[in-house]
Amino acid sequence: MNDKLPVVSGKKLIKLLSELGYSVVRQRGSHIRLKKNTVAGTHSITIPNHDEIAKGTLSDTLNKVSIWNQISKDDLIEMLK
Repeated sequence: MNDKLPVVSGKKLIKLLSELGYSVVRQRGSHIRLKKNTVAGTHSITIPNHDEIAKGTLSDTLNKVSIWNQISKDDLIEMLK
């Protein structure tokens, strides 16, 4: 679980989420809102469209996506590399 987080841009993270079935709902400034219907319900998440997403933000986002999509966080990190 001690996988180092890669340095990722908002664009790259949004691309990964799109591949997982998320779709962009709206954008306000540099923040992009994505949504996906899962077995657990509708998951909405906001991604900052920055050149580099802060480690804490990325970690938190991956934790949530991992829970909602039943994919391990390590697998998500691998997909981002």
